[in-house]
Amino acid sequence: MKNNEIINLGKSIFGVFFILGTIFLLGGAITRDEVFAGAGYMLIYFGVPANLLCVLSFLIYGIVYRPKFLDCLKAIGILSINIPIATLYGAIGIYIFN
Repeated sequence: MKNNEIINLGKSIFGVFFILGTIFLLGGAITRDEVFAGAGYMLIYFGVPANLLCVLSFLIYGIVYRPKFLDCLKAIGILSINIPIATLYGAIGIYIFN
């Protein structure tokens, strides 16, 4: 895998979970339908293990292929941006539905 492909893969995984979370948050805020809240909860429930698996995969790949280690750490950093965003979205969702 090329160095740019590693970073682009990290960006893509980040983008998928970010867009899904935003859709569920905005859908819940606009419609006040609890289905969106349940879908957002399920996204967190399944998204955390999926993101952790990706982080672990990048870490193992970077350890095995040492020249790509820094690019793998960059991809892990990009994926880590989802953590505070998910926390913020969760707080907003709780505020909206209470």
